[in-house]
Amino acid sequence: MGDDDKRPIEDILDTIGDRHARTVLAAISREARSAKELAEECELSLPTIYRRLELLQEHDLIVEQTAVAKDGNHYKIYECNFDSTVIQLDDDEYKVRIYRRENLPDRFSQLWDDLGVE
Repeated sequence: MGDDDKRPIEDILDTIGDRHARTVLAAISREARSAKELAEECELSLPTIYRRLELLQEHDLIVEQTAVAKDGNHYKIYECNFDSTVIQLDDDEYKVRIYRRENLPDRFSQLWDDLGVE
């Protein structure tokens, strides 16, 4: 594995190692929340929340959706995009396995594509 291949793993480990990023992940693993709700619950500033959300999105650890308020305004809500992470040290090399949440139709479509069925 070359240095380019290790970089994303190191980035993911750095992201998971960030205390504020973990706090945000813990909050949205229970229930999808807006940035404002996260700031209040986590007792962090909105800029700090948005920086962590960006970082988590870069590694596909969260997803954002658009929600509609009762008054018709739109806003973003964020939710965790994985169920668990396993970090393994094997022959002086880190291996990170992220078990992502996938919906059943997407998994079936991927399996169908992998089989090469037309």
